[in-house]
Amino acid sequence: MPHLDVPAWAWAALNGYVVVLLLVDLLLFNKRAHEIEWKEAAWLSAFFVGASLALNGIIWWVYGHDPALTFFTAYIVEKSLSVDNLFVIAVLFGFFAVPARYQHRVLFWGIFGAIVMRAVMILLGVALVERFHWVLYIFGAFLILTGARMFVESDDPEDVSQNKVLKLLRRVLPVTRGYHEEHFFVRKMGRTFVTPLFLVLVMIELTDVVFAVDSIPAILGVTTDPFLAYSSNIMAVVGLRALYFLLAGVIERIRYLHIGLGAVLVFIGGKMLAEPFLEPRGLEIPTSVSLAVVVGCITVSAAVSWAATVRERRGETIPTPPGAPEPHAGDGAAQSPPVVEDSERSEA
Repeated sequence: MPHLDVPAWAWAALNGYVVVLLLVDLLLFNKRAHEIEWKEAAWLSAFFVGASLALNGIIWWVYGHDPALTFFTAYIVEKSLSVDNLFVIAVLFGFFAVPARYQHRVLFWGIFGAIVMRAVMILLGVALVERFHWVLYIFGAFLILTGARMFVESDDPEDVSQNKVLKLLRRVLPVTRGYHEEHFFVRKMGRTFVTPLFLVLVMIELTDVVFAVDSIPAILGVTTDPFLAYSSNIMAVVGLRALYFLLAGVIERIRYLHIGLGAVLVFIGGKMLAEPFLEPRGLEIPTSVSLAVVVGCITVSAAVSWAATVRERRGETIPTPPGAPEPHAGDGAAQSPPVVEDSERSEA
């Protein structure tokens, strides 16, 4: 499919749309720090999904069926891969014992940074593929290797306390021992300190960099159109915060999701590598088939996970699949930083 002829004002309108969504999230839905319950998270998720589908509808109205289907497929791929990112965010929140009422602030600014970073990475990736088309085949091979690794991954989740970046941050930055409400920085005795909330934000940003290395090539495997790749990825990331709170209570029960995601990456990588063999014969894998495979892999992995949870509740022993987090309920793993009483401080 040839690239869309998107005028400059449409790019500006898209970015303005994203900014408006972020401002609505920050100033309307979360004017004060509070714990986001499941019901509120469901409404927020519906709002952001609806905003994405509205954009998809505009693309269909202006450019037709095929671009709209491509946007939707890329959106579903990114949304699905984002769930894997939520596992790590949940581990970080547990390790730092982030109070529930402050988690939104961390996720909001983490997503804001992710939007800027991914915009740069996507546009650079598209430009790179346009100039050196063979790079697409490297991306395809990388996705197949990554997907295969997800099938057999058996290592335990990384111990956050042993993370080298976190150790470096604690060594070079003056960090308070306790939280200071929802602030990232505080001033005490004439000095500026960072709070543990800032460390969580940095770790989330670094985590997104790692996951973007997988998701950006996957998006380019669906489409190399700059507008469709950028808009689908950004709209999926904008709603990530609401998705986290929606899945927070059940995320550890989606134990087979990584296998479904691995299958998606292998399929997209194989599709990219098959292009030079199919194109000379006038053949291609339709976007509708790609969408069906992606939705099928995610649906099957979620259904199998749900069935395993039901069997577990009935008292049957269910082995934990490779790469899935061990179930834990009230195991006391969260490490709560001691609170420091400060006589006088100004907060930022």
